[in-house]
Amino acid sequence: MGSNEKNALVLFARDPVLGRVKTRLQPLLDAETVLQLYTCFLRDSIDKIRAVEGAAIFVGVYPSISSEFFEKLSAEGEANIFAQEGGDLGERMKNAFLRFLGEGYQNVVIIGSDSPTLPVSYIEMALASEKDVAIGPSSDGGYYLVGMRGRLTEIFSDVAWGMDGVLSQTMDRLRSAGAELELLPLWYDVDRPDDLKFLKTHLALLRQGRLDIPSATNKFLERMNLE
Repeated sequence: MGSNEKNALVLFARDPVLGRVKTRLQPLLDAETVLQLYTCFLRDSIDKIRAVEGAAIFVGVYPSISSEFFEKLSAEGEANIFAQEGGDLGERMKNAFLRFLGEGYQNVVIIGSDSPTLPVSYIEMALASEKDVAIGPSSDGGYYLVGMRGRLTEIFSDVAWGMDGVLSQTMDRLRSAGAELELLPLWYDVDRPDDLKFLKTHLALLRQGRLDIPSATNKFLERMNLE
């Protein structure tokens, strides 16, 4: 841990391999287009975490680090890359929290790579939180971010990952543990065709308002017809 770094910000990402990422976007898009789109999500997510000040930056990759994307990123020294360890998502997050809290970071925040328009300010809110746990709820019933100051990793046990009740199950475990929770603003992940269509509309509105946009994703979707 760096001498001035008390926070760790971790991006959870999948290795961009054909046919193994964002499969629920098919058949709206073919597998090659999905891979290209997800690579744009990754580029924008990495740009996003690099824009956050006051935190050490890490990228946790699943299931392995085999693609040229992360090999190049690692070689360029743009991020500290590691392989996620564990069976399901809950176990992998638990292991990541235990690792970085064990290394002395006071606040550890994990975000996913499925929310290219997520405001940097939401991440900064989580890093600044003094509550035991910070959660960014997603419109699909899960969450786009989870932050932790203590080792309350039991909240990730016996959760039905990938189902609509992930957030409610996690909050039940937080209440049982007597943990203080900071709930961040609601946002959205892009997992299904309707999510992608919403993203395209949202990007168009962001452009009109001259607001910050995820550049790689925006350029890719701007030339696509999703009808």
